[in-house]
Amino acid sequence: MEASLGEIPFGIDFHPSKELVAVSLITGDLHLYKYKTDDSSLQRCLDLHAHAESCRTVRFINGGQAVATGSKDCSILATDVETGSVIARLENAHENAINSLINLTESTVATGDDEGCIKVWDTRQRSCSGSINAHEDYISDMNFVSDSMKLLTTSGDGTLSVCNLRTYKVQTRSEFSEDELSSVVVMKNGRKVICGSQGGTLLLYSWGFFKDCSDRFVDLSPNSVEAMLKLDEDRLITGSENGLISLVGILPNRIIQPIAEHSEYPVEGLAFSHDRRFLGSISHDQMLKLWDLNEILQGSENAAKGQDASSDSDSDGMDVDDNPSHSKKGTKTKNANKGGAGFSGSNNFFADL
Repeated sequence: MEASLGEIPFGIDFHPSKELVAVSLITGDLHLYKYKTDDSSLQRCLDLHAHAESCRTVRFINGGQAVATGSKDCSILATDVETGSVIARLENAHENAINSLINLTESTVATGDDEGCIKVWDTRQRSCSGSINAHEDYISDMNFVSDSMKLLTTSGDGTLSVCNLRTYKVQTRSEFSEDELSSVVVMKNGRKVICGSQGGTLLLYSWGFFKDCSDRFVDLSPNSVEAMLKLDEDRLITGSENGLISLVGILPNRIIQPIAEHSEYPVEGLAFSHDRRFLGSISHDQMLKLWDLNEILQGSENAAKGQDASSDSDSDGMDVDDNPSHSKKGTKTKNANKGGAGFSGSNNFFADL
């Protein structure tokens, strides 16, 4: 099923328990769509002009009661899912344009901006609980590992950072990659971290050995890997700039099969529905598409699933340090509006949540 958005989308997220999907647009608008599992209809139930500038990221928060958006105008907005009314707006939440937003726990979220700053927001305490200057360029993706309270972040500066959310410090940072890093997932039961890159290479890091990657997978090159989703411990789904959505095996590394073609334009984002029945994709063709996972994965189940490679090991020592060196800045730049308020003015955003 699909729906025309009318503008280029930047972010996509599914409701954690209902048949709802949210999309954020370059115009600053937020769309909510209802979908049904028994037919192919997508019905728009909310069209809100959420921000003055592009709405780059969207996430359902507070168990799906609200949807949060981050914008190039440096603001964060929380919108009631049922009524569409504005719950709270924080102007100048960051000093630079907000590019990424994820859920950490039921009551905390993290946001990342164009200059590599990450902020953690506590909805229960109604405050910003800490910030980390993790990178020298835009935050492209974040992945939270709850067991160790680590936040993995990728950036346009070509590095992967491991942030300790207990101390709000960068625990370690990888060496500079040849390309901007665009996405990050954790696989193999927490033993492997996979990063997508602008050049299409997947970089594989072993947990605890983050200075340099242990393996590279180049079969998706030269098309940039714009988005990745972990399907299981051995397989992930990638969205590339050539519009292809592919099923990729990790260790052994191979393209199992292309499973969908969104369009000839770059895939901007991917997301699973709450029951994992549907895969949602957005692209520069201004379309939202929902794919039946059972249908698009048909045939791939017969392919051999990935297995651990016996040669997969690292010889370098554990590279955990509290004072990582700065890495060379990446090449991609974004025009970001500068906000007037800093960290101290951000404490009352969640007062009404």
